[in-house]
Amino acid sequence: MTSAGLDLTFAALADPTRRAILARLASGEKSVTELAEPFEMSLPAVSKHLKVLERAGLIARGQKAQWRPARLKAGPLKDVAEWTEPYRRFWEQRFERLDDYLDVMKTKGEQQDRKQRKNRSGGGGRGKRTVG
Repeated sequence: MTSAGLDLTFAALADPTRRAILARLASGEKSVTELAEPFEMSLPAVSKHLKVLERAGLIARGQKAQWRPARLKAGPLKDVAEWTEPYRRFWEQRFERLDDYLDVMKTKGEQQDRKQRKNRSGGGGRGKRTVG
């Protein structure tokens, strides 16, 4: 994907209403009226959001009699996923290193706890005093 294509996709995805519209379209094509249902906005406002999504290649609009259903086109989302893949791998490696570090710290803490319990129970070199 080109830089311009990614720019359009990210710009379209930047708006929470457009992301919600895409989520609704994941279950199948819908009319503007159906897409507008959960939002407190006019049909022309929803249509503007659809135009942005269409320009970014994230949806396609059909023609069925009197209505133009919108449907999801996932190609640009695949391009975004491919673009973000190196960053995902970077963070996974960082989290793996953090997990390793936390395991080491946990082991050290457990060893210290055992030493402290041993010292408190009299195993630290001091004998018990007897009164007599």
